Amino acid sequence: MRTHAQAVVIGGGVIGCSILYHLAKLGWTDVVLLERDELTSGSTWHAAANIHGLHDSTNISRLQHYTMTLYNELEAETGQSCGVFQPGSLYLAQTEAREHQLRLQEAKARRYGMNFHEVSRDEAERLHPLVDFDGIRCIMFEPDGGNVDPSGVTNAYAVGARQRGAEIIRFTPVTGTEQQLDGSWIVRTDKGDIRTPWVINAAGLWAREVAAMAGIELPLMPTEHQYFVTEAISEVESLDRRLPSVADRDGEYYLRQEGNGLLVGAYEKDMRFWAEDGTPLGFGHELFPDDLERIEENMMRAIDRVPVIGMAGIKRVINGPMIWSPDSSVLMGPVPEKTGYFCCCGIIPGFSQSGGMGQHVAEWLVDGEPKLDMFGWDMARYGHWAGKEFTKARVQDQYANRFKIHFPGEEREAGRAVRTRPIYDMQKEMGAKFGLNYGWEHPLFFDADTPDSAGFTRQPWWDSVGREVRMLREKAGIIDISNFAKYEVKGPGSEAWLNAVFANRMPKSVGSSCLTPLIGKRGGLAGDFTVTRLAEDEFLIIGSGMAERYHSRFFADVPLPEGTHFSSRTEDICGFNVAGPQSRALLQGLTDTSLDTEEFPFMRSKRIRVAGVETVALRVSFTGDLGWELHCATDDQAKLYAALVEAGKALGAGPVGGRALMSLRIEKGYGSWGRDYSPEYWPQEQGLAGLVKMDKEFLNKEAYGAIAGEAPREIMVLLEVHSQDNDAVGGEPIFLPDGAAAGQVTSGAYGYSVDKSLAIGYVKAGLAQPGDTMHVAILGRAVPATILSEPPFDPQGKRLRS
Repeated sequence: MRTHAQAVVIGGGVIGCSILYHLAKLGWTDVVLLERDELTSGSTWHAAANIHGLHDSTNISRLQHYTMTLYNELEAETGQSCGVFQPGSLYLAQTEAREHQLRLQEAKARRYGMNFHEVSRDEAERLHPLVDFDGIRCIMFEPDGGNVDPSGVTNAYAVGARQRGAEIIRFTPVTGTEQQLDGSWIVRTDKGDIRTPWVINAAGLWAREVAAMAGIELPLMPTEHQYFVTEAISEVESLDRRLPSVADRDGEYYLRQEGNGLLVGAYEKDMRFWAEDGTPLGFGHELFPDDLERIEENMMRAIDRVPVIGMAGIKRVINGPMIWSPDSSVLMGPVPEKTGYFCCCGIIPGFSQSGGMGQHVAEWLVDGEPKLDMFGWDMARYGHWAGKEFTKARVQDQYANRFKIHFPGEEREAGRAVRTRPIYDMQKEMGAKFGLNYGWEHPLFFDADTPDSAGFTRQPWWDSVGREVRMLREKAGIIDISNFAKYEVKGPGSEAWLNAVFANRMPKSVGSSCLTPLIGKRGGLAGDFTVTRLAEDEFLIIGSGMAERYHSRFFADVPLPEGTHFSSRTEDICGFNVAGPQSRALLQGLTDTSLDTEEFPFMRSKRIRVAGVETVALRVSFTGDLGWELHCATDDQAKLYAALVEAGKALGAGPVGGRALMSLRIEKGYGSWGRDYSPEYWPQEQGLAGLVKMDKEFLNKEAYGAIAGEAPREIMVLLEVHSQDNDAVGGEPIFLPDGAAAGQVTSGAYGYSVDKSLAIGYVKAGLAQPGDTMHVAILGRAVPATILSEPPFDPQGKRLRS
């Protein structure tokens, strides 16, 4: 057994073995996997192991497509059978919303050359003669869908890893993980210790226990999950081919052939948690007692769709554990607070994602950053606020609604509210409907009579948001921006440290601000920030709230100079954006400081008193309109908000929510990190290259320098979508009029004040220019769109600077 390794993977399920294989494939061959029992112990061995390529997330679809393709290659490479069956998968839509979802996925498949297309009922009946297709609106077919053998796949990864020099040690429980002063780790076992710079927690059902050894708490919770296999069915035995699997998600079950019978699984409403306080260390290949009554409603819907199930006997029932994160996506990435500790835990569709997940982890470790932006998988999307009760409530909702459509911008109530600010109740009384942003409740819109809802089409709140946008553009609006991340840097080395972190040059004069990119490991955009100099040795930084923990990794990469201090102030500073043509008049009545442009120009800041409250006022606005950001102590938030709202009444101004802000910024063509700005794209593709100063040092300058001279691969564009009843939201493919793939929408909204449906997206360089017509696949259907040469609102920035 080695005493040193480049990385130690803990956990010998399919994900741990895939990570080991992909690390070795990328050149890290001095790696070890430790498994407490036999490979596949825990939840891998009893998985239904279905595989499918398409997902609502474009990048997850790409990783799942890679995984499906990999299995046959893995067999050829290793000689180990993966038990691959690919008779295809049929996707059924009973509802209009499901049809929209499938048509959008079909458009994404066309963009990336994936095989997923609509079939007629006659063709579907030929493919699967046992299915009753009555009541089905739309049928899609994925020829490469199917299933694999869980043990075969896991062992194929293991064989491939060993062939490249990796070591797998079974029956070796990890008893401790201890971080050393130099940041490296000692992984302790009864067979000896291994020193390593990287610990990779892929321990599945035991991920919580393994994390706890390092002082880490993960938001994970196990549940029971059941499927059953029927006895042989004569209609299946008589076929000379294998039947495609059936994804009837409106029926809330899954179904595929198993032997000469059928396998049926369900995610029932009456779900059961398991091992809430810790997974038993002796658990391995055990199952729970059958409890088919819990999934009876799901079973009956499956029988209605495939009647032969009702006449078949049940051969066996599998009731085993799965472990879930609060949103059912993996918790992946380096733990920001622990150097050299990587997590990959809480995977549900493991056999659809194992290859892509292993590749993603290996790229992150070997290259410092993965190629694809997968923030939705990054463990940093959760913080200390995601405790056990929140996790349990969210997991219950995720399990019970596993096949419910996750609509764009949907806000689910489970587990909330977990983080609120002083004006939460005040905003509720004003009719606010709230969303969740890194645990914080923040207003989406204000309308006591209109409930929040989600869908692919325009919702009832569409008009409510429109009223807020027009109010701000015509008068003024007050936006709660407290969920933005705020940081403070103080000390004699503040400017030097900030210049070493960020790509732009830091403001020299007190009261001035700058916009600055944060460059990622591959030269792309890891973040965008506003930095304001409050004093000679004091700066305020404002960035994305949802990315606060993610960005902490970058800040930690640059040592602080002696006597200089960096801290997050997000919890103790709140903020408002007062914007619109009457914003100056609204604020001037509450402060003695002159707000005239000559004395308070654009991109400047001052410490001023507003309604008796000490604030830092910044002359900036994400709305693209005249406006100020006001940042105050959390204890003063209620007093300041009440004064702003009261002062606004005389001007016809009032509170504005986050959905209106998204519309306002798109009218101005402003990109948003996590939507339009991403590490996948280069600054020159996002229109931000002018903010990168190559005449100074900054974090990841070498990576940017390697691509700075490259021509853009894609160009960020603003489109007017010629749609009368629906808007792009993000993720929709963009095609040329002849059907050739051109790019993808990253965000969209209706521009109420300019009366246009708008979208921001990326188009392949050289394919089109302003004025050209493109086709945006809204709800999967081609809708004409025009590339705009300038934003439709205030293109010259006169309002912004007035």
